[in-house]
Amino acid sequence: MSTTTLARAWSISRKDGLVLGFTDHDRSMMFEKIRFRPDSGLTARAIVQASGLSVDNTEAEGALTDDAITETDLMAGLWDGAELRMWEVDWTDTMARKLLFRGSLGEVSRSGGAFRAELRGLSETLNQARGRRYHPRCSAVLGDGQCRVDLAHPSVRGEAAIEVVQDETRLIIAPIGAFSDNWFERGTVEVLSGPATGMRGQVKNDHRLPGGGRMLDLWASLGRAPEPGDMLRVTAGCDKHAATCRAKFANFLNFRGFPHLPSEDWLLSPDKAPRHPDIKFTVDPSDIRDMFNIGGRDD
Repeated sequence: MSTTTLARAWSISRKDGLVLGFTDHDRSMMFEKIRFRPDSGLTARAIVQASGLSVDNTEAEGALTDDAITETDLMAGLWDGAELRMWEVDWTDTMARKLLFRGSLGEVSRSGGAFRAELRGLSETLNQARGRRYHPRCSAVLGDGQCRVDLAHPSVRGEAAIEVVQDETRLIIAPIGAFSDNWFERGTVEVLSGPATGMRGQVKNDHRLPGGGRMLDLWASLGRAPEPGDMLRVTAGCDKHAATCRAKFANFLNFRGFPHLPSEDWLLSPDKAPRHPDIKFTVDPSDIRDMFNIGGRDD
């Protein structure tokens, strides 16, 4: 392998099975049953690798093209967590190659018709928190195996048609039921019909309008704009407080936080700082008995 014949090549594998290959050489290459194209405009910065368990990291930059990586797909999250491999390869003999990096796509930013993606190494997962955390708020994700709230239940979510698209992040929808004001804050929306089918977003604000309609503000645009008349599924959100768990979802038995944990100020100076637990109601003794009943909750 000569320095005059070296090229870099990388493949990106999406979770839905799509695999794309790119190279900074001026001709296509073929190995690992992947065709590496030179016309993508994709480049990679220098790889930073460290010994021990430090996270390897680098960045990839490229142009957004209709037949490779599109802005719509990026905003829709189709490339989130995609596996990436990078090689140094002799373009005169592709058998002479060395795998330099293997990981996944992290944070993706875009502007001016181009994108920049953070590449996360295999050791990235070792930096993620494990086990229980002692915190007044719940550590579970709404609807997961620890929370156990059924997100398909009609008391949690609803479907309605979009009446007005005010801008990229504000939608006005038809009446969706007797849900209270702010019910869907911190929740999700999913487009069920029209050109934006499958697009998902996070609800920032939810206001009930006179007549039963709702105005939803999203944290970010959906990637592909929906149209009036498209059907939308809206799912409730949770602020992780014990009071919300009980009053909104009737799910306090599966609450994964510690609502009576004193604040840091109280721990440092208990004689001066008032104790304000997260929980805002008086717990019924039967709830405590059920909470510690064997089989009642999994720890």
